[in-house]
Amino acid sequence: MGRFSRLFQFVIVLSIIIGCASKIPDMVNSDQGKKSTRLIAILPVNNMTANAKAGQVLREAVLNELYFKGYPKIPLSVIDEKLSKVFKEDVDSRRVNIPPKAIGELLGVDAVMYTTLDECSTSYNFVYAPTRVSVVLELRSAKTGETLWNSKYGTVKRNYGISREQLEMASCQVFEPAIQEVVEKAMKTLPDGPDSAT
Repeated sequence: MGRFSRLFQFVIVLSIIIGCASKIPDMVNSDQGKKSTRLIAILPVNNMTANAKAGQVLREAVLNELYFKGYPKIPLSVIDEKLSKVFKEDVDSRRVNIPPKAIGELLGVDAVMYTTLDECSTSYNFVYAPTRVSVVLELRSAKTGETLWNSKYGTVKRNYGISREQLEMASCQVFEPAIQEVVEKAMKTLPDGPDSAT
């Protein structure tokens, strides 16, 4: 048992040293305030993972964060319904290729949020299971197509347990909070919307 205890302590110390999050600098177009961005359509997530639920959770988190930053909510179901009428094939397979101008004309929005879920995975080791989440967000003008703002952020949630079952349970519990944290941190540099209280 002494060997197990030392290994467990080593893993904890190592994870503290490594740190919890990674961040790539954001880009904000200095003219964004002049472009009077108010209505933002959030396209379906470009999900690079096998976790379909993670894409849905991410898209809803982005919608809520935009609302808290002072942008009006456009229901995701309304966006999807209008897109599906125009693009008869599966919208999800074309979301990266839909130009912002087409979305602007279709939905009457000022900008389009493109969201990519790069990673949402858990790897299981002996007593340790890190859950990694990484997203890329890009806001583009529906009039000009130019990038108004973009950000990339990732985090790692570390879980410990003495059995695979404990690790799986712990990983399930941190999955949604990890996505929420990533969205909040990634969108910190997005300028506040017109309905912002501050």
